Amino acid sequence: MEEIENCRKFDKLDRSGWFVGAHVSASGGVENAPLNAAGLGAKAFALFTKNQRRWEAPDLTDENCSGFKKNLDKVKISPAHILPHDSYLINLGNPDPAKNERSFNAFVDEIQRCISLGVNRMNFHPGSHLHRITTEECLELISNNINRALSVFSNFTLVIENTAGQGSNVGHSLEQLARLVKDSNHPDRTGICLDTCHLFAAGYDISSEKGLKTLLDKFDQLIGISHLKGVHLNDSKRELGSRVDRHAPLGQGMIGWEPFRVIMNTPIFQNMPLILETPDQKRWPEEIRLLYQLQEQ
Repeated sequence: MEEIENCRKFDKLDRSGWFVGAHVSASGGVENAPLNAAGLGAKAFALFTKNQRRWEAPDLTDENCSGFKKNLDKVKISPAHILPHDSYLINLGNPDPAKNERSFNAFVDEIQRCISLGVNRMNFHPGSHLHRITTEECLELISNNINRALSVFSNFTLVIENTAGQGSNVGHSLEQLARLVKDSNHPDRTGICLDTCHLFAAGYDISSEKGLKTLLDKFDQLIGISHLKGVHLNDSKRELGSRVDRHAPLGQGMIGWEPFRVIMNTPIFQNMPLILETPDQKRWPEEIRLLYQLQEQ
């Protein structure tokens, strides 16, 4: 708890330690993603390394990978501030054995693609029980698949994203996320990415400084703040506890600007990717600029 208490001091901080960006397009080749991020004024970014709505994709070529790394150097973005996202089709909690295995194989392929790009982490949604098994059984399937993947790849971190609790999705409570981290055979390589819209939709009122810091306290108690590896910065179109995942531009939804001010002034959010997934991509340069302007001098 001492680390959390220290984070509450909005004193003179090193303002260069916050890395804000967006989930950018890799259209035309993954090597374009760093350039697309830099064009927004971003210091971090997320991307899909393949079409997120198809199972199959061509392998990344040597030219793709070398171009990606070359462009990272060109725009001076570190691999530590990139948080790739896996395919939306993957469901590590699928109760159907054959479909679960297909998801796992696709998951492994996504990890390999990240490694080929020189990135040692990947963000993913935990999974869904599809109303066919219990939440506990679904979490066990997901844990087993996390452990299988971590046993295949060393020096790679899997970053679980909290969900809004929409439909049969699991991972919407801190307790469920804590269970997945606790059950990992490699907890040091099992992290969490918090999506602000998903938190709010799942019933965590982070719309005030007090509310966000209460959430951080609980995260630290249940999971450990060292497991926080990134944040998705989104306002919410829907009300608190709606269990509906609908992103809004920053400051134009039900959450408001206050939690983003706190994020931009609290040291635990330094040195990790802070990624916009707001719906109006034309606003991303302005949203990035406004986030940095929230920093207190």
